[in-house]
Amino acid sequence: MNPVPVMKLVEIINGYATEKPVTDAIVELSKKLGKIPCVVNDYPGFIANRILMPMINEAIYSLYENVAGVEEIDTIMKLGMAHPMGPLQLADFIGLDVCHAILKVLHEGLGKTHYAPCPLLTNMVTAGYLGAKTGEGFYKYNAGSKDLTVSERFIRP
Repeated sequence: MNPVPVMKLVEIINGYATEKPVTDAIVELSKKLGKIPCVVNDYPGFIANRILMPMINEAIYSLYENVAGVEEIDTIMKLGMAHPMGPLQLADFIGLDVCHAILKVLHEGLGKTHYAPCPLLTNMVTAGYLGAKTGEGFYKYNAGSKDLTVSERFIRP
């Protein structure tokens, strides 16, 4: 999990032929590093991305369908669900290109329509708006500032 120095979780992925002593060794190493290991099986998205990415995608769909604005979506998830940051800000932090790629892997690997990337996400990635790493995604990022402002593209009248 990123950022590695901050996050405690290590999602350990057991392959189909992974032997128990290998998994046990990785679990012990994770604990020695002060991390909390969780062992899951090898399927597209594992657990973290399999659950997180549809939430992010649905947040993007909610914006795309004009159900709510960027700030409203993120505020509701922060205050209503006790998330440390909203799904759109998190998507910007992860990288919109990374989110898009993960959703494509999930969609192709599992064949479920709810993993298909929202057209807005596809358009943003194609246009080069990848989030914090490019300075703009759902929010604008100014070097040296922690203040977030919603991208002009999403300011509601």
